[in-house]
Amino acid sequence: MANFNFNKVILGGRLTADPELKTTTSGIVVTSFSIAVTRRFAKNAEGQANQQSDFINCVAWRNQAEFITRYFRKGSSICITGSLQTRTWTDQQNNKRYVTEVVVDEVNFVDSKSENSSYQNSSDNFGAPSYSTDSAPDFEVISGDQDLPF
Repeated sequence: MANFNFNKVILGGRLTADPELKTTTSGIVVTSFSIAVTRRFAKNAEGQANQQSDFINCVAWRNQAEFITRYFRKGSSICITGSLQTRTWTDQQNNKRYVTEVVVDEVNFVDSKSENSSYQNSSDNFGAPSYSTDSAPDFEVISGDQDLPF
């Protein structure tokens, strides 16, 4: 039997707090944050929607950490991909601690600039790049399938 390992996580949700950029003793930037992800809901005994959320711990390093702390705030929609990691440590009171978290590999915007405006600082919109279709090139209309290159 072949050895098969696969560890890939894709999450979309909202940040539960403003992400904070920190630096390790070796000078590497990092941010830890959590994402509220709403579960598919079922109806309770009375027939009412029973919506619940999970709060997923995430950690991002280097460029991803800088990007997240610059462009996202509490309540911002975010989509991340990464891998699950578990780790244990002993705290200052000599208690063993355990955490499962997503190590972020990729980050994507979910909200459009206008949908996210309530979370943005009006002076610089968190420095987020703006995109416009006004400068999009005109495309040639192809009338029939015979002109397609495939």
